Amino acid sequence: MKLNLLILVCWLACAHAYAQAPSRVKPDTALLGRNPKAGHFADLRGVKLYYEVYGVGSPVLFIHGNGGSMHDFRHQLGAFAKSYKVILVDSRAQGKSKDAGDSLSYEMMADDLHALLEHLKIDSCNVVGWSDGGINALLLALRHPEKVRKLAATGANLWPDSTALDPWIYKKILEWDADLSTQISDPVKRNQKKLMHLMAVQPNITLDQLHAVQCPSLIIGGDHDVILPGHTVQIARAIPKSYLWILPNSGHSTLVHYAAEFNRMTMAFFEKPFRAIREEKMFE
Repeated sequence: MKLNLLILVCWLACAHAYAQAPSRVKPDTALLGRNPKAGHFADLRGVKLYYEVYGVGSPVLFIHGNGGSMHDFRHQLGAFAKSYKVILVDSRAQGKSKDAGDSLSYEMMADDLHALLEHLKIDSCNVVGWSDGGINALLLALRHPEKVRKLAATGANLWPDSTALDPWIYKKILEWDADLSTQISDPVKRNQKKLMHLMAVQPNITLDQLHAVQCPSLIIGGDHDVILPGHTVQIARAIPKSYLWILPNSGHSTLVHYAAEFNRMTMAFFEKPFRAIREEKMFE
C-alpha cells in the first residue's frame, strides 16, 4: 500500500512538472494561428484571447499589426523558436481572439498583453511589435515596465496625422473609416470599422512620455515606410536607451522582405548588453 502511494505521489509530481514545462511543440508555419497543439484561449479582461507558444528559453512576445494575426510572424517563428520561448497572440478583435465590445484602444490592448503575461506566469520578456503591435509594445513598456526587458518595434507611430504617416495613407485611412461608418449593420464590417477608426484617431503618445521608457529599445522602419522615417527617428531619439535602424529599399513590411536580416539583428539586440554611445565613443 505504501509503495503504491509512493508511486502515485511520484507520478503526480512528474505530471505537474511536465505540465509546467516550457512548450516543445515543433514550429509549423503552415499551422501558425490554428495549431491545436500550441494554441490556447484565455478569458482575460472581458475578451477571449487566442495565443500559441513554441520553443524553450527566454520568452519573446510577438505583437502583430492592425487587422492582422500571429500568422504575420511566420517568417520569424522558425528562427526565434530555436533559442527562445516564442509567445504569439491575436490581439483583441483580430485573428481568432473574440471581442464583442464597441470600444477599442491601444491602451486596452497593452493591458491585455500584460494580463496574458500574468496568466502565463511570465515575470518579464523581450517584445517584438510590428505596426500597431509596435505601438502596443511601447505602451506595454510605459504602462507595465516591469514586464519588458527589451523591445524591438518596427513601423510604429505616436499620433495619427500626416506628420507621422505618409499623407497618402493618412487620407486613405480617413476615407476607409468614413466608408465603413455606413456599413456597421454587418457584424464583420462593424469590427473592421472599430479597427480602422482606431488608426484614424489613435494613438496619442507624446515624445515626452517616451522619455519614461526604461528598457533598451530597437526602433525600426523602412526608408519608404508608410510611417515617415523622420517620425521613426523622433521615436528613437525620445527613448533614453535606443538604437535606430532604417532599412534601405523597404516599405512597411521590414520583417517580411528582410526577414533574415531582421531576425539576426533583433536576436543580437536581445542578447547583447545595451551600449551607450556618447562623446568619444561616437567616433567608433
